[in-house]
Amino acid sequence: MMKMKCTGGSLLKTCPCFLDFISTVVDNTDSDPSVLSFTLRLSGLMAATEDGFKMLQEGSVVDHVFGVQRWQEAGLWEDPCIRIGWIQGLRSMLQHPKALSFFVQSDFIKPLLRLHTDTSLFVASAANQTLAHILLFFQPVSPAGCNGADETDECAERTYACISAPAIAMETSAKYTAVVTAISEYLNESVVPKDNTQLHQSLQILKLLALLLAQARPPLRDTLLRTVAESLEELVTSGYSRLTLPLMDVILAANRSQRNTNTVCGSDERVARLLSSMLNIDKPADLIHAAAASLRRGSLDNVHTARAVRILLLPFDIITGQTLLGTDAAADERRFLMVEQLKNKTSCISMICICLTNAPQITLVLPDVVPTCPPVFVVLAVLSLLRICSGDSSSSSTSCRDVYRNIIGSGKVQKCALEALTALSSIPGAKDKTNDVFTLLIQYLDNPDSDPTVMHKSYKALVKWMSVCTDVSSITDQLRQDLIRVVQKRVCDMRWEVRDSTVEFLGQLAGTRGAPEALLDDCCTTPLLKAALQDPESYVRASATSALAQTLAHSWQQGAALTQEQTEIVSRLLEILSEDTEGFARRAVVQYFIAWFSSRSSHTPPSSSLLMTSVRSVLSLGSIDLDWEVKVHTLQLAELLLDEAFTGHQGYRKSSDADHVALHPYATMSDQTYTLHTHSLRQTHTEGSDSAAALNNLVEQGVFSALLSGLVDCDRPVALKACRLLITLRETVCPLLLGAPDASAAMATVTRVSCELPGRGWGQEIRKILGRKKCNQTKGADIAACTVDSGECGEAGEEGASERGDSVCVSVCDVLRSLSLDERLDVLTQSSDHVHNSLLSLLQDILTSSAAHTHPDTQQGQAVIVDCY
Repeated sequence: MMKMKCTGGSLLKTCPCFLDFISTVVDNTDSDPSVLSFTLRLSGLMAATEDGFKMLQEGSVVDHVFGVQRWQEAGLWEDPCIRIGWIQGLRSMLQHPKALSFFVQSDFIKPLLRLHTDTSLFVASAANQTLAHILLFFQPVSPAGCNGADETDECAERTYACISAPAIAMETSAKYTAVVTAISEYLNESVVPKDNTQLHQSLQILKLLALLLAQARPPLRDTLLRTVAESLEELVTSGYSRLTLPLMDVILAANRSQRNTNTVCGSDERVARLLSSMLNIDKPADLIHAAAASLRRGSLDNVHTARAVRILLLPFDIITGQTLLGTDAAADERRFLMVEQLKNKTSCISMICICLTNAPQITLVLPDVVPTCPPVFVVLAVLSLLRICSGDSSSSSTSCRDVYRNIIGSGKVQKCALEALTALSSIPGAKDKTNDVFTLLIQYLDNPDSDPTVMHKSYKALVKWMSVCTDVSSITDQLRQDLIRVVQKRVCDMRWEVRDSTVEFLGQLAGTRGAPEALLDDCCTTPLLKAALQDPESYVRASATSALAQTLAHSWQQGAALTQEQTEIVSRLLEILSEDTEGFARRAVVQYFIAWFSSRSSHTPPSSSLLMTSVRSVLSLGSIDLDWEVKVHTLQLAELLLDEAFTGHQGYRKSSDADHVALHPYATMSDQTYTLHTHSLRQTHTEGSDSAAALNNLVEQGVFSALLSGLVDCDRPVALKACRLLITLRETVCPLLLGAPDASAAMATVTRVSCELPGRGWGQEIRKILGRKKCNQTKGADIAACTVDSGECGEAGEEGASERGDSVCVSVCDVLRSLSLDERLDVLTQSSDHVHNSLLSLLQDILTSSAAHTHPDTQQGQAVIVDCY
């Protein structure tokens, strides 16, 4: 539908019936509101070009469709579906000067401004977007900024979409100026609420202002700021806490816009004054919000940055007693107000969490704006907060006992502090505090009252700090012993979330440089994880399986001989794959063998190892699993075996699945066709023999059976991956099937490689496909003979064999040739809605959705409007 914006005129010329359709639908006020809304949007799309607009105007369609009064008189304007259709149609149309002239002459600015604060959030948001579109799209292009610097505005370039920027004539410029004036005056008069009932209106206006100032160029931006500056200053002092963050969004949008365009104008002073006012408001909670927003979203000068940092550090300074702001911090005029606010428990927790969230950002600017506070001091403050939360009063300020009581045992503060501690692990000077951090984290893990989420974040922080620790020898034996004791206790915790976090930690620690040797011995880790494979919770079993793969990866890479314990682990994993009722654990098992196969040393003899024996079992069990993800992982293992068998083989190329790795398996696929790889035509007799040996080995390992099973699977991701792998295999080992002119006796051995098709399940489906294919190929033969010959193509014969459970041997190359893999791939890569991808389908979806979500007793205007597009 979006293409109509560029082809509306030509479409109306080709299909003039659209005019009659629009007029007929709009005249029938008894039509379903969803149909009327669709027609409004369709009319806007048609009028998006000057030619289309002219044709609609000549037919009196534009005035008829967008006239607000007729919708009100018909009693339909109360329906939000009509209002949003009107707004969206109007916005689609406003792409050229003629549409702007029509907008101004019809005085549509008044109803649009009223809809800007509509009770429906969807209508209000659409009106906001449309008002911003009008001002930004038609704004005159300024050749230079206030200081003479040339400007570039990527947002403006994107706004022009598929038509070039309109050359605004004098008349159009005057109309645009009138629109700017009307909107600016409305914003100025309405931004300051007269009472609490008008807060919603002020909130919507601030959203619109932030949207405009972020993209407006100097002429428009300066006009807006000049008009609303005094009202914004009044709003700063009004004390409406709900408007603090939206107001900061407006100020910071204006500040960023100025810096991006390098302007030095009067508006710059107004923005700086507003920013200073926001960072000096009297309410401590609002002050914290403003400082956090300015530090997180703004690109400020050092003066304002220093002010914001000092505000955010002040609660740390008060509660922990750490000297973060210098010796004169007690003289800060805001300190008393901050202390009083922190005595309120709800405010205290909220403010502390905001400061903790911004702690990493604070450390990035500290050396430049607060020289007296090294970044490591922030780490010490966070550690003190964590100690206070656990009830250690020795870390608190002696003068603020009432404040620190508010955060004792606060899980919210603990979680925020642990996240901050994790992020602070790489700041300058942090490595000197490694033992202090480890000691505190182990205490948290040892505390039976710690929340499972707190323990999870403690483990995460421990891994992160371990990864940046350059001198593992600095970790004391006592810390190591304490950690082993805690881990052994937590892996048996009553709460499954704690057990799950513990086994995850063991796996993550194994992947950290030097960490296993420094903190935990292998003789401690592997037995714990092996025991966790018997856990009653499937999440824990899955995590233990993944952790074992991470733990054993090093020995696999070294090619070390398997221990008895590792052999027992393999047996247990195969038992999980065959018997576990939960998919999480079974998926992890297949991924374990994928990791093992990928990580093993090249010197390990593949044919006699336990790995290859286990792989056969994994392929057999995984390909018949009920979970589609298990089957996809099984095919990934089969792909690794294909790669190993044919890497270096002339003409072999890996599957193209990498092109789709970022997509969800059930996402809509692109329409691109699968590119067949050209096969080399020169192969010696030796290469043919090697191919036959490799192919025969794959058949024996169960790879080919897994691929055929996946091909006829009911889950699209499974069938798609199997089809791609089968095409890759066909192109590699069966060049005769692709018509290679010189592939003759050299490949005769390949064609003799056979596989067994079972008489039931996937084998039965494959045999039916082969039978139908053979029937289609015998065009000149007697059809009756085709029916009678059960050995070749008769479905009756196939069904008889299947009923007896008989297996048959077939040539691998014959199967690859007869499965019509390219046609299957075309079908599998199409999205599920490719059949009904049309305007008619869109209209049907809207009607169906409306009917499905409207109760018979629902009054008009109260229906839930759902547009699935």
